[in-house]
Amino acid sequence: MKEKSLLKREVAESFGEDKTLKFISDGMLGKLTRWLRMLGHDVKYSNKLDDTQLIAIAKKERRILLTRDLELYQQATAKGVDTFYLEGKIEEEKLAELAKRFNIKLDIDMTTSRCPKCNTRVNRIPKERIANKVEKSTFAHYDEFWECPKCGQIYWQGAHWTRIRTTLEKAKEILKKTRSKNNC
Repeated sequence: MKEKSLLKREVAESFGEDKTLKFISDGMLGKLTRWLRMLGHDVKYSNKLDDTQLIAIAKKERRILLTRDLELYQQATAKGVDTFYLEGKIEEEKLAELAKRFNIKLDIDMTTSRCPKCNTRVNRIPKERIANKVEKSTFAHYDEFWECPKCGQIYWQGAHWTRIRTTLEKAKEILKKTRSKNNC
């Protein structure tokens, strides 16, 4: 029971002002970083940071360090950094692990979603303002668009959303199976 209350305190300290979790990912987790940003979480990432820098940033900014590097996990834990070691091999497994550990919802809400490229919250933008920023066929077929105010990337829920939804549904299934295994 003591472990659960400690977990709640540790996780509570890693929330941003908007009540989403703050993470920092090691260089092996670029794809996962983009997923977490789309899910609305503040995730720092650079494949140029070494282990010492990752640990220092995690500690200073009260971010949860995500890694697949056992040695980094052990170093960070020894230094009192909130760290989570991911064992999953594919994105769906990693997302399920994080959902289970941190109670992350595996649904994208564009009102809280962040730019997968630069981590800035995206904003809905009127269709007429992006006419010259997307292909004509995209403009003709879609009505809702979002823009990153920092990097200018435009997003819409196009055909690629089928793959996004499939990945999230598979992650939910894995999560469901792991939860039912634990209840046996």
